[in-house]
Amino acid sequence: MSEVATFTAVVLAADRNAQDPLAAAAGVCCKAMVRIDGTPMLERVVTALSASRHVDAIVISGVRREQLAGSEFLATALAAGTIRWTEPCESPSASAYNAMQSLPPGTAVLVTTADHPLLRAEIVDEFLQRSLASGADVGVGLTDYAGIRARFPAAKKTVTRFRDGGFCGCNLFSFMTPASHRVAAAWRHVEQQRKNPLRIIRQLGWWSVLRYLLGWMTLRQALDQLSRRLDVSIAPIHLPYPEAAIDVDSIADQQLVEGIAGTRN
Repeated sequence: MSEVATFTAVVLAADRNAQDPLAAAAGVCCKAMVRIDGTPMLERVVTALSASRHVDAIVISGVRREQLAGSEFLATALAAGTIRWTEPCESPSASAYNAMQSLPPGTAVLVTTADHPLLRAEIVDEFLQRSLASGADVGVGLTDYAGIRARFPAAKKTVTRFRDGGFCGCNLFSFMTPASHRVAAAWRHVEQQRKNPLRIIRQLGWWSVLRYLLGWMTLRQALDQLSRRLDVSIAPIHLPYPEAAIDVDSIADQQLVEGIAGTRN
């Protein structure tokens, strides 16, 4: 049997603001502890990562260490060393970069988020296998918006549209080489514009902006140009799971995901 390539998973779990309305409505200490089908979102994500054949270590960044006590599963895993906790920084991208820098050189890293309660080991493994097969420095998980709309018509998603279709992110990023850390650093700026595809595409140059506005640019072309700007190779990793793009940012999202999780169970 060939050796399985493994990753350290970094889970970003910080609230974007001090008074997260979703956490307040749920009566919990932070968004990551909002329950879906009776289980905190962060616990669901850690469970999925723990079951992945490609993940051999998990680092939590975001929630305060004492907040993990809200889940017996997480508290036990932390005490046993099954998961590790690290201080968050001023933003998710900075937290990811800081966590990555704390790991041994050459460590392959998977970055995901705590508000991803429909994540399953199957999705994680598919993403990481396709990332490795791409031969790229960085893999970005995506799924077609058409598939999301067909499967979950009530889902509200931010869609980035290219000549070859509309795509939604899956909050899954693979950093597979030392060069990939440059992308984590650049992510700090991109993160501030995550709801504005035009501002993100502007980093590729004004000619690229024009092509994007006229519908000439494909997703692959956009990532190829970004790769050249950052001197790394970035690959789109297409996933056949519409649920991989469903995260929880609002009470409406929570209700949608509760219905999906309840049906699956």
